[in-house]
Amino acid sequence: MRAVRDGVWHWRAPHPEWKPEEDWGKQVSSYAIDDGERVLLFDPLAVPGEIEEIMDGRETAIVLTCPWHRRDAIALADRLGAPLYVPPREAGDPDPVPGRVFAAGDTLPVGVEAFVGMEPNDLVLWVPSRAAVVTGDTLVDRGRGLEFPAEWADKGVPAAEILAGLQTLLDLPVEVVLPTHGPPADRAALERALR
Repeated sequence: MRAVRDGVWHWRAPHPEWKPEEDWGKQVSSYAIDDGERVLLFDPLAVPGEIEEIMDGRETAIVLTCPWHRRDAIALADRLGAPLYVPPREAGDPDPVPGRVFAAGDTLPVGVEAFVGMEPNDLVLWVPSRAAVVTGDTLVDRGRGLEFPAEWADKGVPAAEILAGLQTLLDLPVEVVLPTHGPPADRAALERALR
């Protein structure tokens, strides 16, 4: 675990369902943000003891960027009695994530704003209290810097159209980008990825 900046922490853990043929690394990222009122966990997997200490006695909420990033979220929400916010389930998902469903355009009661990402249930999350965006699978770093993985955008909307929609992120005063595949990045990396 490491502090990215004041009130923002990053850690990595091996994804339990990763296979060598995946085009993303075995280690995936999770984040904790102290927004001044509560601790927010994003796509949490294997929460480190240091984060547990930060959460101790504090209001905590868990927010997923997409339903398939459920990772340890359900068990953690149950253990902590924390609300779990989740984008709409995938069509035909026989085991949807139990939680409070939100969509692009929503502002969650925990101060997180949802923006359209790669698809209707893979969202980009804006945390204004820390000038941070959490990008799920929409922007990733697979060892070449932050990028829009156009080859993942085969969901019925052309990649160029998705990328054009992401330009609205540049209107936000983003200072830090938190991809769940790869390390944290800065605004300059966001600008390069969205070119």
